[in-house]
Amino acid sequence: MAGCTSRCRQGVLKLIQSLQRLVSGTLTKDKTDDELEMTMVCHRPEGLEQLEAQTNFTKQELQILYRGFKNECPSGVVNEETFKHIYAQFFPHGDASMYAHYLFNAFDTTNNGSIKFKDFVMGLSILLRGTLREKLEWTFHLYDINRDGYINREEMTEIVRAIYDMMGKYTYPAMKGDVPQQHVDAFFQKMDKNKDGVVTLEEFIIACQEDETMMRSMQLFENVM
Repeated sequence: MAGCTSRCRQGVLKLIQSLQRLVSGTLTKDKTDDELEMTMVCHRPEGLEQLEAQTNFTKQELQILYRGFKNECPSGVVNEETFKHIYAQFFPHGDASMYAHYLFNAFDTTNNGSIKFKDFVMGLSILLRGTLREKLEWTFHLYDINRDGYINREEMTEIVRAIYDMMGKYTYPAMKGDVPQQHVDAFFQKMDKNKDGVVTLEEFIIACQEDETMMRSMQLFENVM
């Protein structure tokens, strides 16, 4: 089991490297690997044609991305422990555990404690190549921790504090005890149009579209993917 966990971690790291190459346009497919072999994986994804239709990735890109799961993590799934371990390596000067927890839940759309290839690639498709509204909707659901369709102050405070904790000493401006709350107060002043104490999806999208600074702040998670 430990060996599989280690291979999963290596596989996710390789996947992240593939994603970086995908974004930069340098991702290519091995000439010797014409078709993706999925028969040895316990949790096989949807057919490539179906995933291609559901995402903004090409079949070739899906083949390459899935190879990281297939070759290095035979179970075909990533659990939260592994996800947190990977994240911690990218933020050694802070504590990424809580943010990784919230991000994991956002990808785990079936709430079963694991991320399958389809879950991951659907989320990445939105984050990397989705429309502005799709990205903002995904971000809203990340902040909507209890999945009730609203963002309250407590939820936003938890996410913002998790981001500050993750960035550690590199947080700018320097982290002070009341900074996250000030951040949340400023957001709610602009977002909560009817002053009912919660932010709806439409309020969230309109506020972000109207305020460039808020847009950059709300999309911070994209920079820590």
